Amino acid sequence: MNYVFQFGDVFNAWPELLLGAWLTIRLSGLAMILGLAVAVLCALGKTQGPRPVRWLVDVYVEVIRNTPFLVQIFIIFFGLPRAGIRLDANEAALLAMVINAGAYCTEIVRAGIETIHKGQIEAGLALGLKRLQIFLYVVLFPALKAIYPSLTSQFILLMLTSSVVSAISAEELTAVANNLQSQTFRSFEIYIVVTGMYFAMSLMFAGAFALIYRAVFARTDAAR
Repeated sequence: MNYVFQFGDVFNAWPELLLGAWLTIRLSGLAMILGLAVAVLCALGKTQGPRPVRWLVDVYVEVIRNTPFLVQIFIIFFGLPRAGIRLDANEAALLAMVINAGAYCTEIVRAGIETIHKGQIEAGLALGLKRLQIFLYVVLFPALKAIYPSLTSQFILLMLTSSVVSAISAEELTAVANNLQSQTFRSFEIYIVVTGMYFAMSLMFAGAFALIYRAVFARTDAAR
């Protein structure tokens, strides 16, 4: 093997790569928050909503989970303008990620909600709690605690999947790497570095999720 590694061009492009990584983190973080909100609403509709709502949620979940993420991005970025809705690449990427995360997390949240025994809800009603208080503190909080590891794994997968949005030129890390590769032709070096950056971001998100668990959920255990 006579290949000579040359990382000079990659190191010279560190500012662009870091900006791309920062956009990946921003897109992923916002998509995680909004996707979780969508998942909670859909899970609530699926477990407690009327039949038409449950049917709509089922259709949404099945369509998203059984079609390629790349096709979903193309529909949003290239299809919505036909309906008069124009989004730039980053906005389309965020919308696609939220829709995708919401569908996958709906089933996770639903499973968590269904683990809550009806007796706990009845106890909340007996204590005079309002419906919203019961949902937030008796149902949702324990459910999220039970499914937290599954949710965090799904969110890290979402961050890694965000590389696909480079197909519509969203300015995240993979798109920056592709542009750099077309300028320098140092594919091996560039994608080795980018792989390391994605790995570092995965560890960063995992660490952040662990801190969130300690701050939000573990503290309640200690208080008991």
